[in-house]
Amino acid sequence: MIQRRQTRQISVGSVKIGGDAPISVQSMTKTDTRDVRRTVQEIRRLEEAGCEVVRVAVVDEETALTIAEIKKRVQIPLIADIHFHYRLALRAMESGADGIRLNPGNIGGRDRLKAIVVNAKDCSIPIRIGVNAGSLEKDLLKRFGGATAEAMVSSALRTIEWMEDLGFQQIKVSLKASDVQRTVEAYRLFSRTADYPLHLGITEAGKGSDAIVKSSIGIGLLLSEGIGDTLRVSLTGDPVEEVRVGYEILRALRIRQRGVEIISCPICGRCEVDLTRLVEKVEKGVQGISKPMTVAIMGCVVNGPGEAKEADIGIAGGKGVGVLFKKGKVVRKVREKDFASALLKEVQEMAKTI
Repeated sequence: MIQRRQTRQISVGSVKIGGDAPISVQSMTKTDTRDVRRTVQEIRRLEEAGCEVVRVAVVDEETALTIAEIKKRVQIPLIADIHFHYRLALRAMESGADGIRLNPGNIGGRDRLKAIVVNAKDCSIPIRIGVNAGSLEKDLLKRFGGATAEAMVSSALRTIEWMEDLGFQQIKVSLKASDVQRTVEAYRLFSRTADYPLHLGITEAGKGSDAIVKSSIGIGLLLSEGIGDTLRVSLTGDPVEEVRVGYEILRALRIRQRGVEIISCPICGRCEVDLTRLVEKVEKGVQGISKPMTVAIMGCVVNGPGEAKEADIGIAGGKGVGVLFKKGKVVRKVREKDFASALLKEVQEMAKTI
């Protein structure tokens, strides 16, 4: 069992982060935040997928003001993502943002940070110190000879010190690079130094399977060591996929269970059914189910039930006919053309009882 590192707990809107709170899954909208309709539509899709906190880009005054309208139409906490212009953080808080994410490498130094922190303290709004390897302060780059893990941690700790001097401790921290090893090293180093909650992620991971692998390895390594209180899988593309992969990582480590986990064999010469197509049909059919459940789809009636005996429900298919099983026990035979429909019906019925 994974022993989580004990951290301070903060609240982002209604969501607790750190301490003994569940590790939460976050995402960020890909829309122009000024387009309220499209942004709200995207956030609602994220909510349906299980996203618990969402971040929006605040690029100008107009964007900051739209936060108030967006918040009226969504349920999950809204974090304003701020770069360069500290006044936008002030406007975002005035508009009701539940949290602020700022980058110490481009916010403009201690004086500008002070204005944000004083306002956040008055409004009881948490701040994420979002350190990125690609935008570290110049003095730290010079001192450490580049954007090293040590430089990233120093950036975070210096910013924390400034905030603590102002009596502010509603802080969470992220230390992101686009490469896995440097990111993991930075989070490990910070974890040995401070107890503020950590937001995990591999920044600019890319698109598709390559990005998913990088994110899963980096985030998974840290979670397996008990490091991390919330996470975002950064992918180029649909943000709903970020949420899906986030929950897959948590489920693989048995940290949180959400939705249907499909177990399927890799196919061999014994397989006599179109298993790939069957799995695709079932994956599509269970997308709307949030109840935790394992479903096995096997291409061999000989070994199928045995190999997936811990699954809640499944199909072991043979040529023309297969068997439906629950908890490793055969329930009945099913015709090949009915594999997908029979399995989905059983899954839907079981979901009602969980």
